[in-house]
This record gives sequence, C-alpha cells and structure tokens, in this order.
Amino acid sequence: MSIPILRYALATQNQRVNGFETNPGEEQPKIYTTDNLPTAFEMDEIIWACYRQIFSEHQILSSTKDSSLESQLRFNQIKVKDFIKSLVLSDSFRYLNYDVNNNYRIVEMCVQRILGRDVYNEREKLAFSVVLGSKGFEVFIKLLINSDEYAENFGDTIVPYQRRRIIAQRSKGEMPFNLKTPRLTADFSRKQNTAQLLSSTAVRRFRPQEQVPKAGDPALFLSMVNEFSPLIT
Repeated sequence: MSIPILRYALATQNQRVNGFETNPGEEQPKIYTTDNLPTAFEMDEIIWACYRQIFSEHQILSSTKDSSLESQLRFNQIKVKDFIKSLVLSDSFRYLNYDVNNNYRIVEMCVQRILGRDVYNEREKLAFSVVLGSKGFEVFIKLLINSDEYAENFGDTIVPYQRRRIIAQRSKGEMPFNLKTPRLTADFSRKQNTAQLLSSTAVRRFRPQEQVPKAGDPALFLSMVNEFSPLIT
C-alpha cells in the first residue's frame, strides 16, 4: 500500500491574497500564454520564458535546450504544461539540479519553479520530501504539475511564473525564483569558507635539508644529555 502524502497546514503568503495595485509595474509578472495564437516572435519569447523559469538564467545553455520539444510546442503538438514537465524531467535538469542537491532543496526549488511560490512551511517541505524519497523524482514532479493548484493558476497554456511579487520582497534583498542560484545555498557557502579535515592519516612534517643537524652539532647530543639526571648533593 502506498504511503499517502502527509497533511500540512496552508500559510497566508502574498500569492494567496488579492492585490490592490492600480497601475501595473515591474512587480507585476508578465504572462506568457499560447491562448492568443502567438506569432513566431511571441513563441520565441514563450519558449525562452519556459527555460528561464525551470533552469534559471544561470543554466540556459545549449545542452539544456531541446529543439525537438520546441518544434512540438511551436506546431501545437504539445501544450506549455507538457513542455514544462519535459524540461523538469530532462537529463539536463537532473544533472544540474537533482544530482547536486538534497531532497529538501529539490522540493523547495521545484515548488518555486513549477507552482510559482515558496513552500508554505517545513511541514510541506517534509511531506513532499517523503514522496520524493519513497516514490521517486518523476512521481513527485507529476504530483506538482497535475495538482489543482497548478491547473487553477496556469492551466495547460500559461508558463509558470512567480505569483504576486511585491515591493516588500525587494527590501529584504530577495529576488525572483528564476534568478536565484540553484546550487550555491547559504549553508553550502558557509561550508566552503570553513576549513575541513580531508584525511585522518598522520601528518608528516618535511624538514629542509639545510636544517638537518650536521656531524658535531650539539643538537645531536641533546637527547643524550636529557637522559642524565642532575647529581643531588
């Protein structure tokens, strides 16, 4: 019998609260969708937005692009949702992200990239980590993409985006999910700056030849002198 996902409480994040912005600005996400029969140039932008959302701008390389998938999307053989799922399940994403992070970090990253929000709390991170560890990466990704939350916010035709970016985030020094470095976290940075013992073997000291005592040097007789105790009268 399969293990059901752990229950966790939702949290009031900014994407769950209606906004009061009157004039759209840079804090408002740009929606990329195939609903309005995009031109060739607009389709290029949609494909770029998909890569940027999933791989971040740090990882958009020739090796992460898939011309076959792009062609299927251009000719409406697959939907944006299918394109996103294929990118996340690609060998490139596994190599650049899944293989170099622990399960908790992968859960946090995939929720941000696919659902466009932060994890609600540690309980949600733990719940998805159990799914990832017990059922595998592919089942975990399909659980996110086939969720009601994904369908309600992005459907089949909208590129996932960071929902409700607000100015308050800028004051904390935060940035959009797709601009965050996917591998170098704060914990890893602290480890990089900490000296670590790499070997448990004894340390051998090297003494330059010019420092080796020569014949007749008093240092050669020091051990002999230490063996004698002073005469007590």
